[in-house]
Amino acid sequence: MKMKVPKSRLKMLSQKKMFWIHKVSCSGTEPHLANCNVQISPKTPKHPCSNGMHAIAKCVAPPTSANGNGNNFKKAFRTMEPLVRLRSGPHAGEGRVEVLRNGKWGTICDDKWNLVSASVVCRELGYGSAKEAILGAQLGQGMGPIHMNEVVCTGREKSITECKFKEARIAGCQHEEDVGEKSSHKRIISFWLKRELLCKTGFVLLLFQIRLVGGRSSEEGKVEVQMVIKGVKKWGAMCGELWGMNEAMVACRQLGLGFANHAIQETWYWRGTQGAEDIVMSGVRCSGTELSIQQCRHHSVVHCPRGGGHRSAGVSCTDHAPDLILNAQLAQESAYLEDRPLHMLECAHEEECLSKSADDMSWPYGHRRLLRFSSEIHNIGRSDFTPRNGRHTWVWHECHR
Repeated sequence: MKMKVPKSRLKMLSQKKMFWIHKVSCSGTEPHLANCNVQISPKTPKHPCSNGMHAIAKCVAPPTSANGNGNNFKKAFRTMEPLVRLRSGPHAGEGRVEVLRNGKWGTICDDKWNLVSASVVCRELGYGSAKEAILGAQLGQGMGPIHMNEVVCTGREKSITECKFKEARIAGCQHEEDVGEKSSHKRIISFWLKRELLCKTGFVLLLFQIRLVGGRSSEEGKVEVQMVIKGVKKWGAMCGELWGMNEAMVACRQLGLGFANHAIQETWYWRGTQGAEDIVMSGVRCSGTELSIQQCRHHSVVHCPRGGGHRSAGVSCTDHAPDLILNAQLAQESAYLEDRPLHMLECAHEEECLSKSADDMSWPYGHRRLLRFSSEIHNIGRSDFTPRNGRHTWVWHECHR
């Protein structure tokens, strides 16, 4: 054990005679140690902790999935896929709570939501205790079914699916309802009531492995990461090749700056840190769900043919971002096949909306079989969705003039 190592931190701590708390008693359901019954040590105790020594805790990661508790929760995907997830949160451990039931992800209606239930979700996801239980759709509105209502947890559950709850449809949870009180105010939202939370992540070490430099503000700049090169930790830049929005999203999340606004492949206008100009990471490919850029796939040996310097990767981060969701059910229900004459598809052909095989047809004679459907797209994020290029750069086709 580390206690037996003379220079270990625990050994040095055990030799100190300072105790802030003399006695502590918890039931096990408290979300924080501060909620337990404690006895503060006197300023000048005669016999500090006479019958014991410093309290030591060893934490282990929770299982990656929960079995549920017969509450009709069934996994729809891989065996190890969890039954709960957080969505639309700008930081790790923050977001709208969604649960998987009968193969479909759904939300939870906002009644009786408290810190105890929030802590169950946080611990299930491996984040520790909850920092805040957020009411309302502050972190974006969801789509799909509402699975649970009036969730009540004791604090001992390993999964939110083991807590007591009511069926949302039976309890009368509507898409438009008054949100419960928060800070002595009531609000009305235009979609569903959501349960959201903010967990204590404990990922502070990840933050010290990445930084932004040279930007006009703390939310933008050239990305510099700390990597182990030949056994030595070294700061350096990232190759701008293949750098995209998925990679930028992971970088912004790791920095605690929310979402990616822009993924920048050339940063010639930003100066890097002196001594950290070399490229230490290349070929980075992220799925977008990683907690740190170091967890993404990347070259084992740095290979950046275009070089570094002004071609290093950069990001611009924001706390608010759009989140577009397609109404898949409407698209499926409205789909049909239609044979359309070619002379009615000239604009679509000129705008390259038809497949390449249309180029070989005898225009304007003949027809094409099209798959037609209605589309409905919701922006459930916290900012407007705007085109990448400004309106002044748009080129209007003659068909639309």
